[in-house]
Amino acid sequence: MIRCMIVDDEVMAHQILEAFILQTEGLTLVAKCRNAMEAFARLEQQDVDLMFLDIEMPLISGTRFLRSLSKPPQVIFTTAYAEHAVEGFELQALDYLLKPFSYERFAKAVARMPSPAASSDRPEDAGSLVVREKDALVKIPYADILYIEAARDYMKVHTPGRHYMVLQTMKKLEEALPPALFVRTHKSFIAGLRHVKQIKAESLVLSQDISIPLSSLYKEQVLKRYRE
Repeated sequence: MIRCMIVDDEVMAHQILEAFILQTEGLTLVAKCRNAMEAFARLEQQDVDLMFLDIEMPLISGTRFLRSLSKPPQVIFTTAYAEHAVEGFELQALDYLLKPFSYERFAKAVARMPSPAASSDRPEDAGSLVVREKDALVKIPYADILYIEAARDYMKVHTPGRHYMVLQTMKKLEEALPPALFVRTHKSFIAGLRHVKQIKAESLVLSQDISIPLSSLYKEQVLKRYRE
């Protein structure tokens, strides 16, 4: 069962989402919260797989709340404001439901949810890095990312088929990546751990015989993460 939480300050939204969750096989409602502070407290006590999260709420917005979580559950945003859609997808939300939404649209969003078991058994197969490239949002599966390279004001995200030019800082990009799957190797490089084949004195050899630099500053953590 996928354990769900509702975080919304509107009573009507709670009623609709609770009804939709109850009529959907495989979902169970474990918590209902009226604001981010309540939700934070419940997440400390309760395991949650999927959070239906409003954006415009008193005190702390849904997006700010999500950014504050070190290990957030999967999220489907539910909001009346279309202008937040880009930010929602940049936060790697599964979907963005614009109120009022139908049960059919709700079910389509929920269908994007990977099963909790699959996510824990094969973390490399779950999730994507959502980036803005030019005028579009692009999802790059974590499993496809060989390495990331700083290129002046841009980051180059390298995959077997191509690379993506992303206008973002290395620090922000590193924070967006799951630490179980990626490791910093140099001030200008991040490697996908599943693609590391060899560790040399001053470089890493990745899939496709690609070599990237290994700095002494990051060598200890690379060795530690490689052995895990």
